[in-house]
Amino acid sequence: MNEELKSQVKIALNQVEQKILSLRNEKGYWDGHLSSSALAVAVAVFGLWKYDPASNKELINRGLHWLKDNINLDGGYGDTIKSKSNLSTSLLCWSALSIVKDEESFMPALNLLEHWLRQKVGELNPEKISTAILNHYADDKTFSVPILAMCALSGRLGKNGWVHVPQLPFQLAALPDRFFKWFNLSVVSYAIPALISMGLVKQKMDPPKNPLILLINKWITPKVLKVLSEKQPKNGGFLEAIPLTGFVLMTMVGADFKQHTVCSNAEKFLQNSIRNDGSWPIDTSLATWVTTLAVNAFSNETFSNLDTKQLVNGLYTQQHKNVHPFTKTHPGGWAWIHLEGGVPDGDDTSGALLALQRLAGVTEESISSATMGIQWLLGIQNNDGGFPTFCKGWGKLPFDASCPDITAHVIRAFLCWTDEVDKNMVHKIDKSIKKAVSFLQRTQNNDGSWFPLWFGNEHDKQHQNPVYGTSQVLLGLCELREKDITNADKMIEQGADFLLSVQNENGGWGGSKDTPVSIEETSLTIRALILCGKLDETTEGINFLIQKISNNDLEASPIGLYFASLWYYEEMYPLVYACAALKEFSGELSIN
Repeated sequence: MNEELKSQVKIALNQVEQKILSLRNEKGYWDGHLSSSALAVAVAVFGLWKYDPASNKELINRGLHWLKDNINLDGGYGDTIKSKSNLSTSLLCWSALSIVKDEESFMPALNLLEHWLRQKVGELNPEKISTAILNHYADDKTFSVPILAMCALSGRLGKNGWVHVPQLPFQLAALPDRFFKWFNLSVVSYAIPALISMGLVKQKMDPPKNPLILLINKWITPKVLKVLSEKQPKNGGFLEAIPLTGFVLMTMVGADFKQHTVCSNAEKFLQNSIRNDGSWPIDTSLATWVTTLAVNAFSNETFSNLDTKQLVNGLYTQQHKNVHPFTKTHPGGWAWIHLEGGVPDGDDTSGALLALQRLAGVTEESISSATMGIQWLLGIQNNDGGFPTFCKGWGKLPFDASCPDITAHVIRAFLCWTDEVDKNMVHKIDKSIKKAVSFLQRTQNNDGSWFPLWFGNEHDKQHQNPVYGTSQVLLGLCELREKDITNADKMIEQGADFLLSVQNENGGWGGSKDTPVSIEETSLTIRALILCGKLDETTEGINFLIQKISNNDLEASPIGLYFASLWYYEEMYPLVYACAALKEFSGELSIN
């Protein structure tokens, strides 16, 4: 590396680190800033309107005006203000704007939106709308049913709209969670509240003809309502997610359960989640996630000046110490956020374990905490050897299945503690890693890539992001190779070759070949290639990052997935990923 480039890298690294440090809150960690979401705004506004339009009038008006002001130029809505228009979000906004369909000031936006929808589905009749949505999501009813339910509640599906909304088997929610995997449910594990409320409103609006089913439903309804209450945190926000909470609120009202405490709690959550500009994000924040990303990205020099005690105590406090009421998983995991609506998951637990090792070092307390975290991860490993997000073996839908990027993240978390935990735990880790590596071998694509789960790229034809997935898997495999634990050379070589084959002409990377370059994807690729021994091949990418940072052009890209191709961006992502890449390039010891 020539001296001029070294100097430029050092300046850029310092600049981005200072930017990250400036974003800490008063408690010393990072909240991040999720993109505002037209989807979340539409659902929140409509939920509040269905529940209590009078007392929520101001919030409803602010949200509706935000929608009017943020319609895309083509007349549709994307999930973020940077996202392409899509049918799902556009239908939800169309449903929300039904509240003001007769107000003159909203007519231009409504006309544009309806023109876009007609181009997408043809005539705006219930059959075509329902068919388009159900075909798009196929067997996964997690989001298709809520979309159609909101369309029906708003009158957008006509007088008999509910015949176009599938009935979800809400009765099954009365069973213990451990039985769910045997029923091949059409919704993912974290959508049980929607399963319940959507099922209840459907049976209310379009009751079954069989009197026996009616009798069973009447008997079981109190039981599923009890489950719904138990899954709702005290602050009212299911998973801290505005869309999920809004969907539950509107359908509970539609099912004539307006007086239920679930509704009043959900209202308070939505009221407390609105932003100053009248918008809502998809989730409260990813505070724990972005904090661990930041901690693990810093250079040693900057890290040495952090108040690590405050951050360590935060991680200890945020580790879940009881069986979680939502997923029924054992104690020991971390969620993406410290608030009560967060649910422990594989990615955040892995990130927390890596951060804990760097922040706390080896102490009795850190080893105890890490052991609990490792045990939690071991408990969710699937029979296929991979690691899912929330629950072991819950279902076959993609967002409940094992995924390569989380599996590789878990491997890295395990490796950073193998020298500290007891021999029995090391033995369990070794067995787990062998199964995980076999899973990664089976899931590597023919071109050498891996697909991630919670990240995508809407410029990719399939909305996949093999650059993100491959980069994350290579980080884990390279650490395994460094410790001489397994022979992963072939997988690493093929993965690195794939990344090099999709580099753009300007030196950066997008989510796949010929997609627009982003800071996030370029940074992740640089870091992975360096660990693969391809330092020289990353120089153009480093120059791209240096130029972006020197111009203070650190704009985030919508590569995050809420689920099922629903996009978000997080303003911390380009900062922490660029920081980690520059640290790696400058020769700092890589810990995350």
